[in-house]
Amino acid sequence: MVERHPPEELLSYPCLHEFKAFGPAADAAFQEAVLQAVSRIVPVGRDALRIRLSSGDQYQCVTVRVRLETGAQLTGIYAILRNVEGLRYLL
Repeated sequence: MVERHPPEELLSYPCLHEFKAFGPAADAAFQEAVLQAVSRIVPVGRDALRIRLSSGDQYQCVTVRVRLETGAQLTGIYAILRNVEGLRYLL
């Protein structure tokens, strides 16, 4: 049987990590909600955001790159992002 490890144990800290949240296209409120969610755990500016539309322009991917110091920050950010309105998928 394969031994499973929580994600926070698979990374070495501190590290850079990208959170990718997929939501409705061209929705500035979604972009702001993702930024604010991450900012609740780790200070982050707009320059850490990348926005990319899907090929059919139906969805957008909001990527936020941050420096994490602990595994608790990783799990905390994912927990908050799961509650962002309009979220379709989270990586």
